[in-house]
Amino acid sequence: MTKRFRTDSDFLVRRFTTDAGRAVQESDEATDLQVVVAALDAVDLTVRDGETICIIGPSGCGKSTLLRVVAGLEQPDSGTVLYDGRDMTDVPPKDRGIGMVFQNYALYPHMESRMNVGFFFALRHREKEIPERVRITAEIMGVGFNELLDRRPKELSGGQQQRVAIARCIARDPSLFLLDEPLSNLDAKLRMRTRVEIKRLLRRFAITTLYVTHDQTEAVALGDRIAVMNRGRVEQLGTYRELHDRPVNAFVGTFMGTPPMNLLNLRWTEDGRFLEGDGIRLPGPAGVWRGDRPPEVIVGVRAEDLVLQPSEGDEGIRLAVDVVEPMVQERQQLVHGSAGNQRLVGRVSSEKTVRRGDVLHLTPDSERLHLFDPATRVRIGDGD
Repeated sequence: MTKRFRTDSDFLVRRFTTDAGRAVQESDEATDLQVVVAALDAVDLTVRDGETICIIGPSGCGKSTLLRVVAGLEQPDSGTVLYDGRDMTDVPPKDRGIGMVFQNYALYPHMESRMNVGFFFALRHREKEIPERVRITAEIMGVGFNELLDRRPKELSGGQQQRVAIARCIARDPSLFLLDEPLSNLDAKLRMRTRVEIKRLLRRFAITTLYVTHDQTEAVALGDRIAVMNRGRVEQLGTYRELHDRPVNAFVGTFMGTPPMNLLNLRWTEDGRFLEGDGIRLPGPAGVWRGDRPPEVIVGVRAEDLVLQPSEGDEGIRLAVDVVEPMVQERQQLVHGSAGNQRLVGRVSSEKTVRRGDVLHLTPDSERLHLFDPATRVRIGDGD
């Protein structure tokens, strides 16, 4: 039977009490108001056995709260967390078989790395198992880890502390990994090296994993699938290519991809063949139903889907450039500017000399346009 982890947290709110006396003009006395925030709202997420799901989203969207609910550190107001079909509501965190790695490492400062790694067993009076567990874990962690075992956290670099934190997580042989932005405190070089090490470990042991990050590069490198969260909800779950090529709404479209997707407010021409705006005239995507659609629509187009034309034509985008951003490694450059009163960015070869003040003529592939409803910002078209 396939081993699965699932969370179905219908609702979890956080309440903050604030002294609102100064804001209440009708009363001379201070009044306490309760502000209710939906930290998680109708989250329904199933993780397959051995799968790594990366959870990304803006700050405050509920990523870390979701991990805390899964770990049992927070209780949802409604809904359930299931491990292999077993309801974990009454199971304390220590009995859930979880290995958790935090952003700030959470190592015990007075202990050497050896005891940090083996602390789970010391806590349960299984000290005899520690030497063997540490030896096996050191082999798993690879070259150079033995050199860290006799040092305390203050004697370790950030990357080394994170290696010890991950080793402590592995040593207890968890059935579920929870990683909460474990690389965010590392510099770029260490982040890349540690990311490779984490991926090697995840692939070797195929441990079911939830990995919270704000870095798309990490999510793409480590995740089998990616969950995009916003305001306590999972907006979309899928592979990076699915999220990038077919976002369910404008939020996912702009959140996934670098640079973010351009969103243009355009209107249909009377014959329904073109989408127009100031300095913009694009052919409408073929097969899009326009039956009861509003006269205006949000059009999403990615920078890499805009093609530079040698001369101006009747169709396309007339971009007045005000910033040029070189992408040296990719031999490309991002050209930022405006078409009428709308901001957008294109991507052109670095072989083309572009300067501030230039006007470029860009045309997109009509099959690569994304249409969103201006009221709901939900994807439209695709035969609906």
